[in-house]
Amino acid sequence: MPVDLRQLRYAIAAADHRSLRRAAEALHLKQSTLSRCIRELEEELSVLLFERSRAGVRTTVAGATFITNARRVVKEIDGITAWATAAGRGEVGRLSIGFYTSLSAGNLRATLLDYIQRYPSVEICIVHGPRAALFTAIDNGTLDIAIVTGEPNGLHGREMALWSERVMVALPEQHPLAVNEVVSWTDLKSETFLLARFDLGQDFRDLLMMKLASPGDLPKVIQYEVNGESIKSLVGAGLGISITCDAYLGVHYAGVTYREARDGNGPWRLGYTAHWAQENTNPALTSFLKLLRERYPALAEAE
Repeated sequence: MPVDLRQLRYAIAAADHRSLRRAAEALHLKQSTLSRCIRELEEELSVLLFERSRAGVRTTVAGATFITNARRVVKEIDGITAWATAAGRGEVGRLSIGFYTSLSAGNLRATLLDYIQRYPSVEICIVHGPRAALFTAIDNGTLDIAIVTGEPNGLHGREMALWSERVMVALPEQHPLAVNEVVSWTDLKSETFLLARFDLGQDFRDLLMMKLASPGDLPKVIQYEVNGESIKSLVGAGLGISITCDAYLGVHYAGVTYREARDGNGPWRLGYTAHWAQENTNPALTSFLKLLRERYPALAEAE
C-alpha cells in the first residue's frame, strides 16, 4: 500500500515528541488512533520505525533515516501546496505590464509600487513600446495588460478607465512666460513646439491642433524620433517649448520649468485606460485589476 502524507506527519510528530501520548495531544488525536496509524505504517514498510517503552518512543536506525526523508517530503509538498494556493490568489507568478509613458512620477508609478508592495512574490515584467505594439502583444498573449492614454473605446478587448493627468507646458527657464504661474493657450500660438513622433507625442500634437489651429494657421510643431526625456533636453537648450503631463514631472531636466496651460474651460487633462484580453485568466492579472478598481473606484464602475 502507498504511504500517505497523513502517516508521514504522524510519524514525524511521534519522533519530535518522543511520546505517542504527547504527539497525539499535539495532533488533537486519540493516542490509540495515532498508535494504530504508525503501526500500520510500519507493517506497510515491513520495518520497525520506533522502539516503544514506558518512557515513550525513540526511532530505530531505520526509523531515523525514514523520518529525515519524511521531513523533506512533507516540506516539499507543503511548499508546492502553498505555492499553488498563492498562485490561485494571484500572490505569486508573473505579470507583464505594457506602457509608453514615464515612470518617473504620477499614478502609473504609484500604482506599480503599490502592487509590488502587496504582492512581492509576483515577478513584474515591464514592457515599454508603441501603442500598436502593446495591443498586438495583448492579442497574441505575450502581454497581460497595457496602460495607455485615451478614453475607453471598445476596440481592444476588456478595458477600464483609470486616472487623468494635467497637461503642462515645458518651457526654457529663461522664457518670458516662465514668470507666470499659469499659461494661457492663446499665449502659445507663436511658439515652436518640440514633440516626440510617437505615442504621447501624437496625443500632444492632436491637442495642439485642437487648441491652436485655425483656418490657414497651424501651430509650428517639430517632431523628433526620440523619447520624451530627450525632448526635455532640447527644451532646456532653448530650441523650443513642449507639452508634457504630470507623469514626467518627477525628473529634473536642466534649464526646464513647467507651467499649467489653461483656457476658458480650465486645465486640460489626459486620460489613461487599461486594456487586457477577455480570455486572459492569469491570477496575477486578476489581482492587479483588483488593485486598479480599489485605487480608482469611481472610474472602474463604468467598466
